[in-house]
Amino acid sequence: MAAPRSMVLTGAALFAGAVTMVALGSAFVPAPKVAPPPIAGALPTAALSAAALSVPTAAYADGGAVWVPALSAVGAGFAIGLAAIGSGVGQGIASGRCIDGISRQPEVADDLRGVLLLSLAFMESLTIYGLVIALVLLFANPLIK
Repeated sequence: MAAPRSMVLTGAALFAGAVTMVALGSAFVPAPKVAPPPIAGALPTAALSAAALSVPTAAYADGGAVWVPALSAVGAGFAIGLAAIGSGVGQGIASGRCIDGISRQPEVADDLRGVLLLSLAFMESLTIYGLVIALVLLFANPLIK
């Protein structure tokens, strides 16, 4: 009795999924179209790449009046953002592994907890280093005279 009911429920779920995909099919982004041929007189890719590579050199032009503070703010944002993301992911993985270890061997919970807290402190110190780099780039920038 359970097998026919399971097959009916599985078929109903597949049918409902197919109906949902057909109904929401227009909500998805269409496939990209073929790129048109390049326009005559447009800049080639090599010229755009050379311009992109020369932007950091332009940061020192005109005494660095505009470019250095602006790029320093972007660098500070990347420093604190990447430090926070990396530390958060690492702490989540470490905490999950510690909980797995405690659930497997409850008798070593105190040892694992101590090692976890020490490793979390080291991971958080890396985030603080990212914060220090961001603050230096914003308020005590060595690139600005």
